[in-house]
Amino acid sequence: MSVKVDISAILEQRRGEYVSGQELADRLGCTRGAIWKAVRTLQQQGFGISAVTNKGYCLATDSDVLSEGGVRKYLDGCEGMQINVYSSVGSTNDVLKELAAKGAPEGTTVIAAQQTGGKGRLGRSFFSPQGTGLYLSILLKPDIEVTKAVRITTCAALAVCEAIEKHTDKKPQIKWVNDVYIRGRKVCGILTEASLSMESGGVDYAVLGIGVNVYKPDGDFPEEIRDIAGAVTDIRSADLKNRLAGSIISSFMRYYRDISKGSFFKDYSRRLMWKGEQICVISGNNRTLCRLIDVDEECRLKVQLPSGEQRLVSSGEISIRKI
Repeated sequence: MSVKVDISAILEQRRGEYVSGQELADRLGCTRGAIWKAVRTLQQQGFGISAVTNKGYCLATDSDVLSEGGVRKYLDGCEGMQINVYSSVGSTNDVLKELAAKGAPEGTTVIAAQQTGGKGRLGRSFFSPQGTGLYLSILLKPDIEVTKAVRITTCAALAVCEAIEKHTDKKPQIKWVNDVYIRGRKVCGILTEASLSMESGGVDYAVLGIGVNVYKPDGDFPEEIRDIAGAVTDIRSADLKNRLAGSIISSFMRYYRDISKGSFFKDYSRRLMWKGEQICVISGNNRTLCRLIDVDEECRLKVQLPSGEQRLVSSGEISIRKI
């Protein structure tokens, strides 16, 4: 690891406590000048680090900046995972695909405070400004059929809901199949990209991308998504992005280890938006009015037509809207 990453990990472990430059230099085997330069870079990246002569450096207790050490504090059962945290990337999914091509192990995770080329479903972009969101991707090598790969996305949506519930007072819901909403506003989008195996017909590897609007961005959301997008909370909270990242990863991996059993369906169904309400199912230029009943164990949407006939709707090039 770099001196900068090592310093952030040490200060994270001793958050609120001053650590002398000499102690940091001794521990990392470098000069105090190198420590000072690294701290200056961290400060420029938004870390709330104070520097006091004869006392050293201290990470503020109310700081809320993503870091590897910060995320690892909140991992549960995933401590050995490879975590890579960046200030800014084009796309966390693309960075992770490059790592996968080089043989990165399952569970390798890329996290960024900003994406300049964030990706959404159906070729759309995902607004990913600096400092207010959490953008992460996890490398997976699932032993499942392609037809069941949608379970990865549904597990992720559930994990995001659980993390938000754990660290805030909000009650998120899931808009089928993979968007997380709070008070009618979308706060999280999920995109899973898979590399298929021509030999087995299964999934060679998958990259699970999750983007969370933790806070409202400065100057509001872009006009084209202003009526849809929202943030998890309006109140800045110490270490919230690290807490959410650690809990999302831990919760998802817990479900993922038993993904073939489908043990998450009941909790997913309980958080499903618009259950029992009238919706419109949109596929290309076709619009079908129906009532949303539930989901089945393959994550297909159960709907009832005006005639009383019930149908199952699969995910893919389909979206739903509230009437």
